[in-house]
Amino acid sequence: MGGTPTFPSHDGNAAGIGGEDEALAQTAVDALVGQLALAPKPGLPDPRERTARDHSALRWSARVLLPGLTAMAATARRTGEPSARLRMDLGAIGRSTEHTVALAGGGHRGALWTLGLLVAAAALRPGAGPADTTALAKQLAAHPDRRAPRRPSRGSTMSARYGAAGARGEARAGFPHVRRALTALATARSQGATEPQARLDALLTVMSTLQDTELLHTAGPMGLRQVQAGARGVLEEGGTATERGAAALRALDTNLTSHAWAPRGSGALLTGALFLDALSSWGRGAESLCDSAARARRATDHPRPNLSP
Repeated sequence: MGGTPTFPSHDGNAAGIGGEDEALAQTAVDALVGQLALAPKPGLPDPRERTARDHSALRWSARVLLPGLTAMAATARRTGEPSARLRMDLGAIGRSTEHTVALAGGGHRGALWTLGLLVAAAALRPGAGPADTTALAKQLAAHPDRRAPRRPSRGSTMSARYGAAGARGEARAGFPHVRRALTALATARSQGATEPQARLDALLTVMSTLQDTELLHTAGPMGLRQVQAGARGVLEEGGTATERGAAALRALDTNLTSHAWAPRGSGALLTGALFLDALSSWGRGAESLCDSAARARRATDHPRPNLSP
């Protein structure tokens, strides 16, 4: 994709810069909502009855990311380069957004990290393809966030203990698992898979190799290897579009659920892939990004769920 795109506004006129920033952010939120809606995701919340409560709460709190992601896009656009200053500004916005999300029910920390960097990178170079966008995100992630609290996170603790890349390492490598998920999406679609099947195959592709620090915390190295092998097993059976692959997916889901193992890192990276896929789809001549964002906002405009027992 070449050149800087023009984002039509809802009334058909060219949108201002603020409209472009909100459209990018809304596309990211739409990607997160799409990931949450995908089922059956092994070990992760989705619309099925047994996880409906968690899914409804996460779907609600996902919408709270919109102002923060919009601010990240606007800050990146004003800064104009993947600088150390921009990295610190994104970190400050991210921490503020995490607090707001916590007040709305919590969740999405991994998705916010992934989407924040990718949204900022997309704002820095509008119209860039996934490879260039992830390369810009890599440059951003390489800068230390000097204002970040020094207390260790669960993910950083697991990274230090087991040598796993973790979320920071994934970003500093240019999101290789996001790129693999995009390749898996394209391959499954070209082979006739439905969109949910293609997305599940992309998720399993990430799960099959990712050193997920959440799984390391809850399952340990042996459990992580078991999850990776299970994901590879589904793909080796031809993926979720085949009868044998679908059976292997059900077995994997039952296994993860029985152990309460949740591959949240893989879910966050699939969200990043869906965001870049949506940008690429727009660039190939689909509906405009602003119109897509408005459609997604209408589709997810539902009342806050009742979460009382």
